Amino acid sequence: LWLKVSILAAAVGQEPDHSHGCAHGSCYPATGDLLVGREKNLKASSTCGMRRKEPYCIVSHLQDDKKCFDCDSRRPYDPVYNTINHRIENVITTFKPHRKKSWWQSENGKAAVFIQLDLEAEFHFTHLIMTFKTFRPAAMLIERSADFGRTWQIYRYFAHDCANAFPGVSQGPLRNINDVICESRYSDIEPSTEGEVIYRVLEPAIRIEDPYSPNIQNQLKITNLRVNFTKLHTLGDNLLDPRPEIKEKYYYAIYELVVRGNCFCYGHASKCAPIDGIRDDIEGMVHGRCVCNHNTKGLNCEQCDDFYNDLPWRPAEGRNTNACQKCNCNGHSNSCHFDMAVYAATGKISGGVCDDCQHNTMGRNCEMCKPFYYKDPSKDIRDPRVCIACDCDPDGSLNGGLCDSHTSPSLSMVGGQCRCKANVEGLRCDKCKNGFFGLSAENPQGCQPCRCDPRGTVSGSSQCDPVSGDCFCKRLVTGRSCDQCLPEHWALSHDLNGCRGCECDIGGALDNHCSMESGQCRCRSHMTGRQCTQVESGYFFMALDHFLYEAEFGCTLEIREYQPERPATWTGIGFARVPEGGTLEFLISNIPYSMEYDLLIRYESQMPRDWEEVHITVIRPGPIPTSSPCGNTIPDDDRLTVSLVAGARFMVPPQPVCLERGVTYTLRFEFTRYQDANFILNGAANAVLLVDSVTLMPRHSSMEMFNMGDPASNSRTQTYERYRCHDGAKSVARPLMSDICAKLITSMSAIINDGALPCNCDPQGSISSLCDVRGGHCHCRPYVIGRRCDQCAPGTYGFGPSGCIACGCSLQGSVSRLCDKFTGHCQCHTGAFGQRCDRCQAGHWGFPSCRPCQCNGHADQCDQRSGVCINCRDNTGGDKCERCANGYYGNPILGLASGGQCRPCPCPDGPNSGRHFAASCYQDNRNRQIICNCNQGYTGARCEECAPGYYGNPSEPGGRCQPCQCNNNIDMSDLEACDRQTGECRKCLYNTEGPNCGICKSGYFGDASRRNCRKCTCNYLGTDRNQCMEREDCVCQRITGQCQCLPNVIGLTCDHCAPNHWNLASGRGCEPCGCDPNNSVTSSCNEFTGQCQCRDGFGGKTCTDCQENYWGDPRTQCRVCDCDWRGIETSQCNRVTGHCVCQQGVSGVRCDQCARGFSGQFPNCQPCHQCFGDWDRIVQVWFHANVSTICGCIGVLYKHSLHKLVFLPGPCRAYQGFSRDSNSEAGKELSVLEREAKELNLTSEQLHHQLDILKNSNFLGAYDSIRSSYNKSRDAERRANESTTTRPSTVSQSADTRRRTERLIAAKKDDFNRKNAANKRALTDLNTKAQGLDMKNSAGDELTVCGAPGDAPCGESPCGGAGCRDDDGNRHCGGLNCNGAVAVAGNALEMDFVILDALLSFMQVAEAKTKAEEAKGKAQAALDKATATKNKVERSNNDLRDLIKQIRDFLTQEGADPDSIEEVANHVLELSIPASPLQIRELADEIKERVRSLSNVDAILKQTQDDVRKAEQLLLDAKRARHRAEGVKTTAETVKKALVDAKTVQTSAEKAIARAKADIGETETKLLILKTQTLQTKPSRCVSLCTCVCAHILPHEKCTVKPLSCLDAQILDGQLTDKYNEVQQRVNNKAKAVQDAKKKAESLRDEAKELLQDAQNKLQRLAELEKNYEENQRKLEGKARQLDGLEDKMKAILNDINKQIQIYNTCQ
Repeated sequence: LWLKVSILAAAVGQEPDHSHGCAHGSCYPATGDLLVGREKNLKASSTCGMRRKEPYCIVSHLQDDKKCFDCDSRRPYDPVYNTINHRIENVITTFKPHRKKSWWQSENGKAAVFIQLDLEAEFHFTHLIMTFKTFRPAAMLIERSADFGRTWQIYRYFAHDCANAFPGVSQGPLRNINDVICESRYSDIEPSTEGEVIYRVLEPAIRIEDPYSPNIQNQLKITNLRVNFTKLHTLGDNLLDPRPEIKEKYYYAIYELVVRGNCFCYGHASKCAPIDGIRDDIEGMVHGRCVCNHNTKGLNCEQCDDFYNDLPWRPAEGRNTNACQKCNCNGHSNSCHFDMAVYAATGKISGGVCDDCQHNTMGRNCEMCKPFYYKDPSKDIRDPRVCIACDCDPDGSLNGGLCDSHTSPSLSMVGGQCRCKANVEGLRCDKCKNGFFGLSAENPQGCQPCRCDPRGTVSGSSQCDPVSGDCFCKRLVTGRSCDQCLPEHWALSHDLNGCRGCECDIGGALDNHCSMESGQCRCRSHMTGRQCTQVESGYFFMALDHFLYEAEFGCTLEIREYQPERPATWTGIGFARVPEGGTLEFLISNIPYSMEYDLLIRYESQMPRDWEEVHITVIRPGPIPTSSPCGNTIPDDDRLTVSLVAGARFMVPPQPVCLERGVTYTLRFEFTRYQDANFILNGAANAVLLVDSVTLMPRHSSMEMFNMGDPASNSRTQTYERYRCHDGAKSVARPLMSDICAKLITSMSAIINDGALPCNCDPQGSISSLCDVRGGHCHCRPYVIGRRCDQCAPGTYGFGPSGCIACGCSLQGSVSRLCDKFTGHCQCHTGAFGQRCDRCQAGHWGFPSCRPCQCNGHADQCDQRSGVCINCRDNTGGDKCERCANGYYGNPILGLASGGQCRPCPCPDGPNSGRHFAASCYQDNRNRQIICNCNQGYTGARCEECAPGYYGNPSEPGGRCQPCQCNNNIDMSDLEACDRQTGECRKCLYNTEGPNCGICKSGYFGDASRRNCRKCTCNYLGTDRNQCMEREDCVCQRITGQCQCLPNVIGLTCDHCAPNHWNLASGRGCEPCGCDPNNSVTSSCNEFTGQCQCRDGFGGKTCTDCQENYWGDPRTQCRVCDCDWRGIETSQCNRVTGHCVCQQGVSGVRCDQCARGFSGQFPNCQPCHQCFGDWDRIVQVWFHANVSTICGCIGVLYKHSLHKLVFLPGPCRAYQGFSRDSNSEAGKELSVLEREAKELNLTSEQLHHQLDILKNSNFLGAYDSIRSSYNKSRDAERRANESTTTRPSTVSQSADTRRRTERLIAAKKDDFNRKNAANKRALTDLNTKAQGLDMKNSAGDELTVCGAPGDAPCGESPCGGAGCRDDDGNRHCGGLNCNGAVAVAGNALEMDFVILDALLSFMQVAEAKTKAEEAKGKAQAALDKATATKNKVERSNNDLRDLIKQIRDFLTQEGADPDSIEEVANHVLELSIPASPLQIRELADEIKERVRSLSNVDAILKQTQDDVRKAEQLLLDAKRARHRAEGVKTTAETVKKALVDAKTVQTSAEKAIARAKADIGETETKLLILKTQTLQTKPSRCVSLCTCVCAHILPHEKCTVKPLSCLDAQILDGQLTDKYNEVQQRVNNKAKAVQDAKKKAESLRDEAKELLQDAQNKLQRLAELEKNYEENQRKLEGKARQLDGLEDKMKAILNDINKQIQIYNTCQ
């Protein structure tokens, strides 16, 4: 209270002193509570109980018995009858006793809530006081608007924790009056009730320098105020328990709200009055309309009063009133306005601007005269007559007659003086200056200068009439300014006459007028050029023979074949053969111009003499009117007689014929006599004339351009006749036209045709769309003729884009060389056939000697040359259809009647069955069986199986046998060569393998697809041993056959050494040659022996020895062996000593002497006597013994030189001779041994040589048969091993599967054991809980569930209970008037059935709605159809009326002149005159009959009137049908409206059902919660209570709440009791609401049934209407048919009348 008093005192202290009033300074109205009287302007975003009664609890009432209450704000607050209303208007201060019993309260648990005050005008807001019933908000803010809610500004933030609630907002201290801060002193949780929040706009602690400044005034000004609550103070239990009842004690509630302020008048008013529409009898209300002083006005005195706008409006400040000042308008105005620009321009002295100045004044202060007025210098400015009107000519003066407004010598102004325009003079500015004319107000110069064209004026003068402005022109010039030529002239220039003549073409131009600038004449249609002498592109001028009529279309035709290399002497396709006495008639209907025409007859005479007499008659359709151009023609002018000269080709009668435009004529030519009777010769009786054509040539003398009589027409006539322009068009082969004639004929063509003629070249027959300008002949394609290139020449056909094609008729088979111009068919002789008559007709052959085809009756045609039958039928084939076709069998020669027809081969089905796999078949003559010749790949008696080497399933529909894709490497006769189902290759041949036999086997190479897999021929000595299983079995690369070689071995088969290597036979690769680089020719050697190629004199394997037959040291010198060839054993001497190797009995270094023991002369050495041997041995023994004793010599016998004996040392040589004799015998024996050794050496060398040959030769082919068997054995072994050694295999896959299974079992074992153990523990816990249930505490449960306490006996308890049963033995729980959960659930279930019935009813309504929509659509369609029929009938009636009216008008005329009758006849019926006398007679008879039948005209008119009445009756019927259709439309609209009503009712029912469902769901939810709470509530143990509540809130988490105290448990128990009572009350309310919903649903169901019945009735009515509409439609169609019949009758009558008119018209 003390705070309130201090705030009020502070507010009063800031108010101005009112002692001096408003007269001496600013004044302000008293402050008050702005809420008083504005209950409707105060609103809250959330109020409890606005939709239904809502419970709430009070935290501070924990000690009271009653802690929770109801809020129902649906009805206004009443201190006696309705105290639970808590609307927002309860916060307004009333100072009544029940002030603490009424308050505003928000909805439970809602944090974001605002309160808003909307003012009707601007107010000063000073401070705000809020007194809360509950906790003050944990966070809130106050904001205001000064523009009626369009924008908002925040005053202040309030929060218990500003940093978290409003991050970024300053927390003070307050430094400026308009700072926005957040403070916490009004946001504590204490006190729990009657806490206050106080806010002052102007804080007393802040010094205010100027309280009248705009900043302070804007801070105080408001139109709307809003308090936003953003956060509730809670005790924290709402975070643990999400139930709605927890939130029932957390809400906003305010006892009182005070908003202090006053009317905002800017210091110009001391009091305020009510605004219009606001009551003025409310005590304490602060009104919003200021009672203004200081010459101000407005709701807030925010503007100056009328006529007080000389100074800007400003608020009053202290002692300064800033009153508005009156304007100065010199008595000429009563209103003004303030202009800031004027105020600034006057130095802020005066800013008022007068409005609507009177008395012809103007200006800011009405101090000047208006335009067209000037100030009288003799009168005061305030005089009403001070301004006088100007007297100036408005046309000649500036600004429309404006004069000087006042006299000012400094500005050279004289009051009332006129200001003339530049070309005007005079006191009133009413005259033009010299050289100007035409005074005009529109001219800014007043008068315009004379605009005379110097080219067209005489002497180039620029003088003109001062009034009219006309100049003085030359002879051929006209116009006001002499700038135009006279008609028919152009090209204005400085010439003497000024212009030149147009000289437009007499025919090409419409007249002789042309453009003055360009001289362009006005051309006729499609003429061009300045003088209209040329034609446009794609047009032409006609030749004189343009109107040409061919004679060959009327008589016997003689066609002339077209010859491109020769010019034609005829037109068209040929001639007409006219015999003597014959007649030709030409129909003329295209006359474009009425004039005289010359007849041009073109012909060829076939006789030696002239045709002496030819009569020409012009047959006109009727008499010639005298007013027509041919009115002077007499009948004799239409009858001409001429003769035709035999040697000529054309003839022109001397007399022309007059023909008129638009009239159809007939020209009749009668070829009466060939020659005079006196000169008849043999054969003259068959005289024939070939007539080509007749041409109408315009006669120039009948055209105005030649006969006007003026010099120009006379000149044209002379020129035309001089150049004989008329004669050039008579012959077909005409000469080139001269330019002079072309110009004249162009003019004639333009006049006759009213312009140029279009080329109209046929786009197919012509090369382009352009034609010859002279005559219009188009440029034709090959073999195309005609002016337009629109037909084929004779002898051609096939007119098209490529021209025509020559007929090409066969000379042998055709009658002539001409053919049909469309099809090209020639006219054939008998027996010839075909388009060109060059073959036989169908069924024949052998042109030109045609004979029938021999096809055994199975074909109609055969080849024209060979006679081979074409398209044999009946499944036959052959040149003469003498055999059955492929796929059929039988004997077609026998014919169908004898049973020999060709039948389909059953292989297995017929040819067209899709399962025919045989090329042909035949029937065995012995057993009559069908033998199929199967296609390749098929086998079996009926080709129903796949042959060996093929696979597939031909027995299935669409099945086929396909070749096994084995690359031709299987035995096609082996059934098991490939799989017959899948095609997999199983028995690959030719050393191949793989699923497709596509690769060579291991040990083979080549291209498997070409059957050239060859065994690898690897040399065992040069191949890596790892690649060879045996010596003859090695592996190579399968494509190239390359073996894997040992080091330094090359070749495809590893069969030779690399360069500079040898010794392939080593089996370890090749060795380097090692040739001596100095002694060898090259580094290479023999790859078998290793022998290098040595230089001369050197030898040895590596050229490190001397050459053969040489000896010595190779490092120094090698010498040739010097041996006598007669005594040597071998040519090679000792390589060290050079001693030769002697024969037996020869000795010496050179082997050139006999040896010891031999005698004779070398080389004839003979052995000595045998005694020599005996003595020699004795001597040798003695010698050896003595030599070894005496000399101590050691004899050394060399193994390789047994025939030599060398004694060492030197002294033993003396006895060498003795040793020779003693060793002679030994020498012989040694010689024998040596020869044997040589033989052995030779044998050894031969064997080694053969071994080398075997090593380096291919002997493996001898073992192919053995190796083949061996390889097969190895393949079998390999396949057996693959099942265990290769990957993947069956065994390995089985092992993998087993291992995966074991891994899965091992991986899932632990998880399975854990889950099993967990399930066992859960079952054990559940068993323990079930055994530990306390059934003694079920009394409360039974009360909750069944509605009766559990301790009452079953017989006394009407609601039953646990274990109770009824008389039938069924369980008894709940019942009528029982409030247990069972009873409530049963009621809810019953209500569910009721609602289901209602839903079914509404489904019927929806179905009825759908049917009604369909009926509406049908009705609309019926209406549309009726409307269309109506329109059709009306159109028919209108047409019939018009026809009847025309007939009636024509028949009711009293009389008609011949001209009228002729006009009617021409427009109604087009008639043509018959072409023969017989037809004319028949027509005359018919006319007579019609005349007799039309004798009774009145009867015809009467019959017509009856038809008219029928037509009117039909129209009346159509109108009635229209009315009925409109009735159908009205009914459809009624149905539509009923459907809309049904939809509305359905929507209401759906909403009611939705509310009922929501209520049922809410009831079930609350029952479930209640049941859970009841089962888990154990009041005896506080800890258990905590545990149960925690488990209910957090069923899946560990309960960590500490045990509550027993007091808290008792409080919770009491709350549960209150909740139960509340729930019980709500259930009762819901049950009552459900009962009401049930009644409402039943009512809706009845209403829906009524709507359904109504809809069905309307559907039936619509069906009847549709039936009536169909019947009316049939009637209308019948009437329409009657109308059609009447129309036909009318046409027949009209035809008869026209014929009668024709009769009357032709009467002579």
